[in-house]
Amino acid sequence: MSTMVEGLPVAQETEVTAKAARRRFTAAEKLRVLREADRCTKPGELSALLRREGLYSSHLSTWRAARSRSELAGLSPRRRGPKAKPVDPRDKKIAELERQTRRLQARLERAEGLIKLQEQVAAILSEPLTDEERV
Repeated sequence: MSTMVEGLPVAQETEVTAKAARRRFTAAEKLRVLREADRCTKPGELSALLRREGLYSSHLSTWRAARSRSELAGLSPRRRGPKAKPVDPRDKKIAELERQTRRLQARLERAEGLIKLQEQVAAILSEPLTDEERV
């Protein structure tokens, strides 16, 4: 829809809303809502509570089940995705030793290459290296 300014049509600005973020509830918030839900005795009170809090009945079902199992973790927000595996200190040590082995192997190959180069230079000059010169 456009408006007219001095006889010319002007487009109205439209607001673009950001993508909604997933809501997270703390254990205290969950317990507060559960206590309020437990106090609802008259018809319609529970649905009014759910509308006011912006919740679904499945939230209450899940939170009640967690409360009945005495799962404190069930009443705290959980991160989505796979669980992080604890890092074993032995794995760190193994990785460090493998890096050190690769570094020393590369150094050894460089040294062997230099020795071969020295032997080739000596062969070109027709002066073979003695054992003392090789070291």
